[in-house]
Amino acid sequence: MSLDRRAELGEFLRSRRARLRPEELGLADYGGRRRVPGLRREELARLAGVSVDHYVRLEQGRTLHFSEAVLDAVARALRLDAVEREHLYRLARPWPQGRPEPGRPEGEEPQRVRPGLRRLLDSAADVPAYVVGRNTDVLAWNRLAAALITDFGALPPRQRNLARLVFLDEGTRSLYADWWDKARDVAAYLRLDAGRHPGDPQTARLLEELDAASPEFRAAWAEHRLKDKTHGRYRYRHPVVGELDLGFETLRLPDDPDQALVAHTVEEGSPSETALRLLSTWAESLPVN
Repeated sequence: MSLDRRAELGEFLRSRRARLRPEELGLADYGGRRRVPGLRREELARLAGVSVDHYVRLEQGRTLHFSEAVLDAVARALRLDAVEREHLYRLARPWPQGRPEPGRPEGEEPQRVRPGLRRLLDSAADVPAYVVGRNTDVLAWNRLAAALITDFGALPPRQRNLARLVFLDEGTRSLYADWWDKARDVAAYLRLDAGRHPGDPQTARLLEELDAASPEFRAAWAEHRLKDKTHGRYRYRHPVVGELDLGFETLRLPDDPDQALVAHTVEEGSPSETALRLLSTWAESLPVN
């Protein structure tokens, strides 16, 4: 399973057409029973102000040489948000001639975390925090993050991966009270990341592994969601301290947009703050990464 640009472009556009209803957009129905949900291709082309043939060639990936004006019009017609619009442009615009598509060639140096960022993680002793890289690889973490999620340092490097943990590890599944919400978010983040690096062989191997091993991943992936989740909340059922309701903030690193710092937050004076303090005491027994 790999992310072929042309195939992904078609699936993406069809999924976005399917979520729109003609009556909500002021379109007269052409009549007849609809075989698929959402807008027909000719309706979308009409909304975008392009010919049906032009749109069909885009959706079928017959060419990747569409102008910015056409893509803007299609994005507006599909009501794409900023993340979805970026995904469309990455899939539908030709990569500059003579340059390889973004990927990670075999044998390339592994992802690195700057020493200063590791020191920042360690200094944030009362906040669970970690750095996630390409393909949801967990690259660095502090003690409290290891105590909250899993002892990353005890895992083989290949297993320090949020997607593998969420979809394939029973302990991680039981940790999240709203596991399916977390799973859908991870799949949506992974699809967005894969669209940024369609030539990455490590991405292809990860997708093949998850597709073969997890029916839940296949279901989440089939939703064609895209999410660069910058903040939110998750509920945890921790085996040591019980339930925690934690927020999180995700900050992409300006010098390496493939890496992001994820830091959890807790409401002051809440039961979750008390539980997090207990977890912090327990975390002192864990090694620093």
